[in-house]
Amino acid sequence: MSNRYSLNQATTKYWPLEDVVATSARANLEWIGLWREPIQEYGVDKAAKLVADAGLKVSSLCRGGFFTSTDPAERQAKIEDNRRAIDEAATIGTPVLILVSGGLPAGSRDLDGARAMVRDGLAELGPYAEERGVTLAVEALHPMFCSDRCVVSSLGGALDLAEQFPANQVGVVVDAYHLWWDADLYRQIERAGERIVSYQVSDWVVPLPADTLLGRGMMGDGSIDLRRMRAACDAAGYDGPIEVEIFNQQLWDSPGQDVFDLAYARYQEHVLQKELPV
Repeated sequence: MSNRYSLNQATTKYWPLEDVVATSARANLEWIGLWREPIQEYGVDKAAKLVADAGLKVSSLCRGGFFTSTDPAERQAKIEDNRRAIDEAATIGTPVLILVSGGLPAGSRDLDGARAMVRDGLAELGPYAEERGVTLAVEALHPMFCSDRCVVSSLGGALDLAEQFPANQVGVVVDAYHLWWDADLYRQIERAGERIVSYQVSDWVVPLPADTLLGRGMMGDGSIDLRRMRAACDAAGYDGPIEVEIFNQQLWDSPGQDVFDLAYARYQEHVLQKELPV
């Protein structure tokens, strides 16, 4: 079986792109996950060549989305930015653009209305993404981010949106950190089937830091049964790359090579291996 491991560059935020790519290639990996801001800074065409010359493929590009605005001009600007994100994904050769939907508009309590804005954004962008060979990947975030970052808070909610569109236009992300708590998760993974276009891993550690966005931990340090979730995604038909995506200041402040080595070892131990008998 091919090596499905992909280090999302957000895990080593301060490590230069050249180093992430070179280290992944030396480790005989096939995949790397990229973010828009650093590849824009580096140069999108230049980044595409760097990755291709190293023999790597891009598992996903993060991120588009943030559709929720009540101001027509701002909303149109967001749509245009998402078109650029689709173009960037096509340029670097990934079929997956991760979308974070956006939180409630300022001063709003209209959660249904905000989710309708997400639906409308997908409807406007889906055909363009299909033309460019890119699938829009709706990522549900943990409910604690519903107000300010993402009004899609469960895999079921993400599927309710995605299923309104062709599967080659809109899929879903299974992000362990955001979804592990949901009692309905495994039924929803089965339901998702071909809609799963990304599986992302990290761990839930306590206590959470003051900045909860940086609360993800290294696999094996927290509460999530990552093997079970990976097996469920496999059973649903997902056989694509598995991204390690961790927002954690302590890891960001550590040497990139150390984080790379630890993440790869923990991935093999806590995501791939079966639980040993007691």
